[in-house]
Amino acid sequence: MKSRKLLFVTFGILVVAILSFYFNGTKQFYGNDEASIVKVINSIEGYEHKSIEILEIKDFNDLRIVAFLANNKPGCIEFTENKKGNYIWRNIEVKENETFSSFHISPRKMMFVTNNENEIAKMQVDINEQNFEREFIPNKATVTWADLPQTDNNEYTFRNYKYYDKDGIIIKKFD
Repeated sequence: MKSRKLLFVTFGILVVAILSFYFNGTKQFYGNDEASIVKVINSIEGYEHKSIEILEIKDFNDLRIVAFLANNKPGCIEFTENKKGNYIWRNIEVKENETFSSFHISPRKMMFVTNNENEIAKMQVDINEQNFEREFIPNKATVTWADLPQTDNNEYTFRNYKYYDKDGIIIKKFD
């Protein structure tokens, strides 16, 4: 009788421990909305204590791209949609020491992310010998999307970069 009572108490403690671990243990975060995206980013090693500001969320079929600032540094996180409809992160990148950053999203799509310290108002670059130009709002955190010219093999050559300030003066130039 005593051993049966001890077995029952031990089993009860074990069940409570398993349920506690299940409900309070490590939880999977998904990128389903802005609040959960911030939780996902803060759960990634190296990003635990960074201040996160979501700038834009954009979906392309089962791919979700999020432009954000991490401690005011431009960043991008990619999610893929699983069979249950939840978004699981697969890649994150933050550009340190930059106020203006570009991210290649797919073979033909780029995203530019700026923070409020950015002074670039316009960018020009030759892509596969075609002139490409984009304008930006200086001193404001923004996201700008660009479709790259179509090529036969999805390979691109970028040359003759020029960055202009709000007065049209070149502030950076390189080949």
